[in-house]
Amino acid sequence: MSKLYGAIEAGGTKFVCAVCDEDLNIIKRVKIPTTVPAETMTEVFKFFTENPVSAMGIGSFGPIDINRNSATYGYITNTPKKGWANYNFLGEMKARFDIPYVWTTDVNVAAYGELKRGAAQGEDSCVYLTVGTGVGGGAVVNGKLLEGFGHPEMGHIILKRHPNDKYKGHCPYHHDCLEGMVSGPAIEARHHGVKAYDIPKDDEDWQIVAYYLAQACLDYTLILSPEKIIFGGGVSKQSQLFPLIRQDFKELMNGYIKTPALDDYIVHCDLGDDAGITGCLLLAQEIEKKS
Repeated sequence: MSKLYGAIEAGGTKFVCAVCDEDLNIIKRVKIPTTVPAETMTEVFKFFTENPVSAMGIGSFGPIDINRNSATYGYITNTPKKGWANYNFLGEMKARFDIPYVWTTDVNVAAYGELKRGAAQGEDSCVYLTVGTGVGGGAVVNGKLLEGFGHPEMGHIILKRHPNDKYKGHCPYHHDCLEGMVSGPAIEARHHGVKAYDIPKDDEDWQIVAYYLAQACLDYTLILSPEKIIFGGGVSKQSQLFPLIRQDFKELMNGYIKTPALDDYIVHCDLGDDAGITGCLLLAQEIEKKS
């Protein structure tokens, strides 16, 4: 009997649950609104009870605890999402399904999906940055997810302000960190409530956003030296950003180190909305083989 693998991409708006076969073909998939755990998780448990799997990859919105030595390993921690703070996500799954799990962030699984099946296929490393309602980043280094005592929080790096930017920043913790300056809500606030997709593509605000994203790319390059920097998320669908980011990146780097050709280095994701679920399924397959 062939083995089946499960995935949960747990987002702040919706959960995507999927089951695939040994060739990573998705057999079943369901979207569940992210309300409160009693409602959302009941549907998750029902789905996997009806569709049993041999192993599972979970990529969750955060912050989450990924430290196996921590008393709260497997928890969603201090999220502002109502009802989810200090929720024992992995523990609740293990109590119902006695299988191997991979537990990490939604952006880490997206990075892994893009490395194995997407824009970074054939490489050993990449950074994946999602720019949307918030900003989050994940990384794969030497083929392994980047994790330490916790997970990367690439959306909260501190930046040099654009000289023409008077906006104070959207982040409640740091104000003018990366997320505070380039997330969808920040772009809309800077543009007096106009949605990002309604802002003209030649508006100066895109140059400001690109300047901050270029700084982020510079920092990730100098610290991690990834073979690709990949963008996902709603804001990243603004294709006019990429030439601006690459140009600012080149100017900021100022010839200090040589990088791959920028058109191939700073790129949009290939897998789109499937990056995370693909990464989850790949990781589930790998953990099952090791068990």
